[in-house]
Amino acid sequence: MSELNATAAALLGLLHDGPATGGQLVAGAGERFGAFFSVTRSQVYRELPALSKEGLVRLGKQGPRSSQQYLITAAGKKAFKAWLTSEAGPDHLRSPLILRLVHAASLTAKQRQVLLDSARTSYGQQLDDAKAATKAADGPYEKAVAEFAQAQAKAALKLLDAIPAA
Repeated sequence: MSELNATAAALLGLLHDGPATGGQLVAGAGERFGAFFSVTRSQVYRELPALSKEGLVRLGKQGPRSSQQYLITAAGKKAFKAWLTSEAGPDHLRSPLILRLVHAASLTAKQRQVLLDSARTSYGQQLDDAKAATKAADGPYEKAVAEFAQAQAKAALKLLDAIPAA
């Protein structure tokens, strides 16, 4: 694997904490990255065999219901470190909400209101979660990321508030 993609790097980063199954990696990604980087179950199960084939992870113990643990290898740690120290490049925002808002004219007034109300509830919860994460942050990097999540949720709520009522 010449260059890690962000999903592969996210998985290797999670595996630094110890062996994990695909399901545990999905859950861990949701907990650690949920506010700013989504990782789907299908992405995890597509990346793990590729990482294994490249020697960046190895199979660990087999668990109940045929769950398979993965462990990061020395090559995986080296590849992750190389990814961490490489140029980050531009961020790419993939917001399902913004995509829906761009096409909101195709919805009825009632459907648009449901979309807006649902988004307000979701981003309100994200803001509350980010505030709690900020308070619980152990170090300056974790705190900065949690504060960024707060700012992102506030920006989304500001966007929703800027849309005139139907």
